[in-house]
Amino acid sequence: MNRIDRITEIMARSAARNSSRRSFFGRLGAWLTVGTVAPLLPVSRAYAAKGPQALQPQEQGDPTSCDYWRYCGIDGFLCACCGGSASSCPPGTEPSPITWVGTCRNPVDGRAYIISYNDCCGKAACGRCQCGRDEGATPTYQPSTSNDLDWCLGTQAGIAYHCSTSVVLGPAD
Repeated sequence: MNRIDRITEIMARSAARNSSRRSFFGRLGAWLTVGTVAPLLPVSRAYAAKGPQALQPQEQGDPTSCDYWRYCGIDGFLCACCGGSASSCPPGTEPSPITWVGTCRNPVDGRAYIISYNDCCGKAACGRCQCGRDEGATPTYQPSTSNDLDWCLGTQAGIAYHCSTSVVLGPAD
């Protein structure tokens, strides 16, 4: 018997002597319990109740105009013209959980901000304030930054596109 086989045999016999199925299932149960209880900790509940706080930079301009600073990478109908706002969907629609992102420069403070573009889904297309800017857009082989895809696929409403919002996520620097 060669040396590696002998060492492997000794380690396997030692593991078999010092462990049992009962202890394995006991440890497995403990880890499963910890894994299911961890999301219920008070820290997690406090964060969920508060929710993430969106950064609201100083703004100027008309959110119903395609030249509004947040719309540098938008493609579609502006929700600000369709009963919503620049950052919220109109009633009766739901935001797509899948988004594309862009980086736009705010003319008020001169800083660049990361913008999340969300499609609002569930109604027929709004048809007002069509805007198709694609500053810094990449080809569709990098879909997280492409504005040419239908992002309503992840909603309960299906693929009925209504309009698009632009939510400021934070400064790009």
